[in-house]
Amino acid sequence: MDRELAFGAVIFDMDGLLIDTEAIARFAWQQAAADCGVDLDDALFAKLVGRTRHDSNEILQTAFGAGFSLAAFRARCAARWEARLAETGITLKPGARELLDHLDTEGTPRAVATSSFRESALRSLALAGVLDRFPHLVTGDQVERGKPAPDIFLRAAEVLGVAPAGCLVLEDSLYGIMAAHAAGMVPVMVPDLVEPTEEVARLAHRILPSLHHVLALLVETNADR
Repeated sequence: MDRELAFGAVIFDMDGLLIDTEAIARFAWQQAAADCGVDLDDALFAKLVGRTRHDSNEILQTAFGAGFSLAAFRARCAARWEARLAETGITLKPGARELLDHLDTEGTPRAVATSSFRESALRSLALAGVLDRFPHLVTGDQVERGKPAPDIFLRAAEVLGVAPAGCLVLEDSLYGIMAAHAAGMVPVMVPDLVEPTEEVARLAHRILPSLHHVLALLVETNADR
């Protein structure tokens, strides 16, 4: 039995882990940046994945200078996001529904902990058809510090009523894995657009290619108990 994987609750990141939105976000952010006359390349976008709006604003202002208008950029980003969303919709990541079904069968508590603001998170989960499958939602505007600080995961553990050490965290971002580790939880990374660094590889309990593989791991773990 994989004793290190013993857990009493599962905490899901949202964008890029549960729902397939990071590619939409990258398109919107990069097109919005181009609209504003700057180049937001993939390396800079990777630094923004998993961060709160406040932290992202600081990163962008540092990258593009004091003359860069965050308000103009955010307005263009919202417009680009809505246009792209109208084309693609929001879909679940492969294996998400099957994993949720398994957790239902096992009676495992779960929550979403996302850096997105609450209004945005509620809308995205509803569009993906899974809002009703998460009784608990913790968002970036509910905590003082965003990932990689552990605040959002500690808040999720609190609302779940489970000790941090008993929480399995599923994340696609580098900062999310760092935050889960800092919270004393069990981090499992399912990479999306950002590949794991050597540091994150050391912090993650597992790095798995999809939520299908997460489900297989949980089934195997349950069978060994």
